[in-house]
Amino acid sequence: MKTDKEMFINVSAGSTRIALTDNGNLVELHIERADYDRMVGNIYKGKVQNVIPGMQAAFIDIGYESNAFLPFSEIASPENLKNLSFDDDDDEDNGKKSRKTPQKDFNPEKDMSIGDDILVQVIKEPFSGKGPRVTTEFSIPGSLMVLVPNANYIGISRKIADKYEKRRLRRTVKEFKPEGFGLIVRTIAQGKDAALLESDFKRVWEKWKDLDHKVKKKSAPILVFRDFTTSDQVIRDLFTPQVKRLVVDDKLLYKRISAYMKDVSPDQVKKLELMRGKGSIFHRNNIEEQIEKSLKRKVWMKSGAHLVIEHTEAMVVIDVNSGRFIGKKDHESNSLKINLEAAREVARQLRLRDIGGLIVIDFIDLQEASNRKKVFDELRSNLLKDRAKVSLTEFSNFGLLEMTRQRIGLNLLHTVSVECPTCNGLGRIGSHETTLTRLENWLKRFRAKARDRRLRISLHPEMVDYINETKSKVISGFMWDNWMLIEIQKDMHLSPDEFKVYSKKRREDVTEEV
Repeated sequence: MKTDKEMFINVSAGSTRIALTDNGNLVELHIERADYDRMVGNIYKGKVQNVIPGMQAAFIDIGYESNAFLPFSEIASPENLKNLSFDDDDDEDNGKKSRKTPQKDFNPEKDMSIGDDILVQVIKEPFSGKGPRVTTEFSIPGSLMVLVPNANYIGISRKIADKYEKRRLRRTVKEFKPEGFGLIVRTIAQGKDAALLESDFKRVWEKWKDLDHKVKKKSAPILVFRDFTTSDQVIRDLFTPQVKRLVVDDKLLYKRISAYMKDVSPDQVKKLELMRGKGSIFHRNNIEEQIEKSLKRKVWMKSGAHLVIEHTEAMVVIDVNSGRFIGKKDHESNSLKINLEAAREVARQLRLRDIGGLIVIDFIDLQEASNRKKVFDELRSNLLKDRAKVSLTEFSNFGLLEMTRQRIGLNLLHTVSVECPTCNGLGRIGSHETTLTRLENWLKRFRAKARDRRLRISLHPEMVDYINETKSKVISGFMWDNWMLIEIQKDMHLSPDEFKVYSKKRREDVTEEV
């Protein structure tokens, strides 16, 4: 199927938003908030604060409000090398045999001490009260290649399939690769001439020299290297030859991207456009509406079926419902059709919302193992479009499909929204009956503690109407039983399950007294 990819960048006072569409459908959205400094990719000279063998991890002070989390597995970890080719003709097995990674003779439990300086790179943003996750296997990214200190290899992206092109790139890079450093050639370098490759290396090398100088001269904790901004990273990683145009609505960003592309991909400059005329770039291209839909719990599909996406502290749960779907075949066939459509939509939503961590999907039950296999294969094939690392298992005995998706930063929901002050993130508030019960219990406690008998209670208008229409006799009875005079008034500024109590005798708010 032919794809028609386009990118749009909207700059406003609050944020910079980058949207990637495929045949008009929003598939990725990246948001760079004006008041938030992205940490992933940054390198810090930190100080060891604690080493906990029981957790197989250490905590590092990098100058952030929470200590960074360094698992022992991220010390001299070879994980960064698994998507690279080390030989022009290698296959999966040959690649594994030819990797040269540092020997793990370093024992963190014995060799790492509190107060030691350590160089770490952030690989996961802080989230939900947890500090950032870091690794000692740091690298410095360029546009066409990545510099890896304390290594000695040339790695070529496996996405470059042509063995002759891999051979050319390896030969070119070998001319300027310094001894004792690794160089990873990115997919975008395919077809680039030697001058562009060497120019990009020189820019990366200057970053390394600046980092090395700061490490030697500055005391920990300190930031020694700041990675690209979100917008620059997205351009670097997503603006591939398959993207037919990139439209920007800000002149300064347009000029910056133009200068960057002239250095890295001169042939791509013609695809860059500055939006002309009035209006919003996202409204013009039907992106704003798609963003609004991506924040809702319920996602409708063309067939009439829908997904329900729920975020919890431990995982994200996705439920598949038949909704308004009316099939013309038997139950098994109808369920299979819905599940196949849902598999495609789930893959799109995970990528669009940037949902990471553990994900559990409850598809509609299927009786035949062959049909469950079809749904599994459909989901897996659609997840191949995702740049994030994913891992999924077959259906469990309970008909659930479990998977994980690489979490680097905040997902879309947590990026564009904050916890509701009314429900405190629960998503629900107390009913009228519950609120009335809380109020009555408060009055009983207050009656036992204080001598005030004349009170004014402020409630949301909906709550006042509920009391007047259904519970006025209850309130009257309570006043007689407790020998109190209670006046009830409406206050639009209160939430529906909130109340305020004012003492007429003392002329002050007494809500917090009991």
